[in-house]
Amino acid sequence: MRRFLPRRPAVAVASVLVVAGALATSAASPPSASAEEPALSVTWSVSPADATGPDGRSRVELELDPGASATEHLAVHNLGDEEVTFAITAADGYLTSTGRFNMLPSGQESVGAGTWISVADSVTVAPGATSIVPFTVDVPADATPGDHAAGVAASVLSTSTGDGARVGVESRVGFRVMTRVNGELAPAVALAAEGRYVISWNPLQPGRLEVTGVVRNTGNVALAVTGSAESGGDRITATGFAADASGAAGPASADLLPGEERALAFAIPAVWPLGPVSVPVAVEATAVGPDGSEVAVQPAAETVVVWALPLPQLVLLVALALIVLGLALGRRRRAATVGRLVADAREAGRREALDGV
Repeated sequence: MRRFLPRRPAVAVASVLVVAGALATSAASPPSASAEEPALSVTWSVSPADATGPDGRSRVELELDPGASATEHLAVHNLGDEEVTFAITAADGYLTSTGRFNMLPSGQESVGAGTWISVADSVTVAPGATSIVPFTVDVPADATPGDHAAGVAASVLSTSTGDGARVGVESRVGFRVMTRVNGELAPAVALAAEGRYVISWNPLQPGRLEVTGVVRNTGNVALAVTGSAESGGDRITATGFAADASGAAGPASADLLPGEERALAFAIPAVWPLGPVSVPVAVEATAVGPDGSEVAVQPAAETVVVWALPLPQLVLLVALALIVLGLALGRRRRAATVGRLVADAREAGRREALDGV
């Protein structure tokens, strides 16, 4: 099975103590019959499978024509010592800022590939046993070409009581289901960037440039992207991608599903304030083509112009100028004072000479 993106570590096993506040992934839900049971330790795994059992895949990747369908399977392995009834759900998928796959929470309605998946509502698994659950992916006849992300998961539900209110807490484990709808693939990436100059108030030290930008997947296939900037002939790799425009540090590269965006940041040290500084910024991307090979995408590039004003140096020059001016004025005043004293002495001597005649 070909990969639409480089593989990331998959969440294969979850060990969850089903009590309030002890769940890695949670969503408020109405209590159900299974939630009335006493708290228990639940450990389980979920993985892709064929009709006979787990098949070693970490995700499901399909290539289908519009209107076509495919049947896949998931294996739910109960690692605990109690029989457990797991709810089975499917939902739209997305990539987090760290590149990990996630599904929409149960309370949020899916509008994309999550609605293409039909699966049983639940499965009961004996302790130590594995149940194979089939599911079907039905691609709508009017589906657009490109990559569509969804996920399937097995979950357990517990209740928590606080302030007199009962709250259902869901914990789930699953994997991604990527469907590539055949048709014209149009990989594309866009970039919007800006920068600012951070002054070093030590006039004998240079400042630094901070360049931030937003990268968006404007095509219809998943992309792996990296960012770079040039300064003084040196190539600088992005210090991190993030989930939004705050520029918070993240991985040095990012995977983007169609329509997703990430913020990226560059730190360029040792930049002297010599007026306008131009920084070429580029984002390179690759996608997986119809034959399974990597396809280079037209890079997105933008030149960021930042004004680096030499304020500390100007302050130093003004201070030096004031000192020189003060010294010059003081010298001039002293010279004038000495001149007056000499003139007064001469005048006094002339008067004494006249008085003696």
